[in-house]
Amino acid sequence: MNDSPRCKLFVMMVLEFFIWGAWLPLIFDYLPSLGFSTAEQSWILNAFPIAAIVGMFFSNQFCDRNFAAEKFLAFSHLIGGVAMLALAYTKTFWPFFGLMFVHCLLYVPTISITNSIAFANMKDAQKEFGIVRMGGTVGWILAAWPFTFILVDWDKVHAANPQGISAWLGTVLGSGLTGDALKSATAWTFIVAGIASLALAAFSFVLPHTPPKKASQGAGESLAWLEAMKLLKHPFVLVLFLVTLVDSFVHNCYFNWTGSFLGAAKESGGVGIPGNWIMPVMSVGQIAEILTMFILGATLKRLGWRTTMIFGILGHAARFAVYAFFPEHKELIIVVQVLHGICYAFFFATVYIFVDAYFPKDARASAQGLFNVMILGLGALLANSICPWLLQEKFTNPLTKLTDFHGLFLVPMFSAIGAAVALALFFHPPKTDQSGAGSAPAH
Repeated sequence: MNDSPRCKLFVMMVLEFFIWGAWLPLIFDYLPSLGFSTAEQSWILNAFPIAAIVGMFFSNQFCDRNFAAEKFLAFSHLIGGVAMLALAYTKTFWPFFGLMFVHCLLYVPTISITNSIAFANMKDAQKEFGIVRMGGTVGWILAAWPFTFILVDWDKVHAANPQGISAWLGTVLGSGLTGDALKSATAWTFIVAGIASLALAAFSFVLPHTPPKKASQGAGESLAWLEAMKLLKHPFVLVLFLVTLVDSFVHNCYFNWTGSFLGAAKESGGVGIPGNWIMPVMSVGQIAEILTMFILGATLKRLGWRTTMIFGILGHAARFAVYAFFPEHKELIIVVQVLHGICYAFFFATVYIFVDAYFPKDARASAQGLFNVMILGLGALLANSICPWLLQEKFTNPLTKLTDFHGLFLVPMFSAIGAAVALALFFHPPKTDQSGAGSAPAH
């Protein structure tokens, strides 16, 4: 693979994850501000995991068997981008849910499809995927930092009348919106995400052509997702599938609660981060993820699949332990965000590479989608169904409005520890050759 395709794949990943990173971190506080109940919030948040499940049975099937991947990508981001732009101007539940569902139904399958486009144009996935997928991390970071200027109280800046570039910049960065003004301005996240989606729709036409793959003659299933699901009969695949569910739940607890925790005042048990700095603080994890992706290939070769994944899961446990026991240490809370690199790269990215090594070639996009059912589907569905209730009703005092963040964060901490133990005891994949490619289990 020469540098030109690699560069295009990198940019593809930048735009793909810029879209998601622009709207996700702040939506959890935005939805209550529109007056939606906890049940309505869960429905909107669950549009994403429901789409992951639906996409497994339809979109990924079409991409695997019938549709050039880059054309599917262009279509999905064109329609999904328009829906995302409309969300910025929608304030009532059913239209909001409908638009979010349309966007997610088209966006979620593209996560596995971009992986498939990348894998199809690589010679050595273990060496190259980490670098290409790093583009997604860069995209998520780029989506966070512009909001330090978008979510600014400009009236406060004008009133301060700073003189000189340095004074002006310092005033802007220190004048983040708060309260209802911050929640109202969060609508800009949908506008930014929608523009990025339309940009990727256009860029898809210059990506390497990735034609559909027909079922293997005499062996393949006509339905690629069915071929992928049949592999769950192998114990090591089933164990990883279930552990992925737990890790996805824990991962989505982080996104559901961290923004609220960072923005809550110290006297309320939070960290007290200004509103325009919440997304940049959370993006520290993605910055660390870049470095982790660089060493992912070497880590896999040295530690193997199981140990690498265990470190990824325990990263969540360590981060939630810091949240639960040291909330008053703002600097420590910011620094511990670097564990996101280990959490994502050492588990989720490793799962994607593992799938590429062990699943049949003619169903790999659907195999990616199969694990996305857990990573983006059932795990997120579980978290998004109970996290708003846990935060707003179970661990928040209705009279004082104070949240017991300590008790709240113990839930995902112990869940992560349990998943790591299960993986250590029960995950035993077949040995791989020196290149790291495993033999696909017999159908």
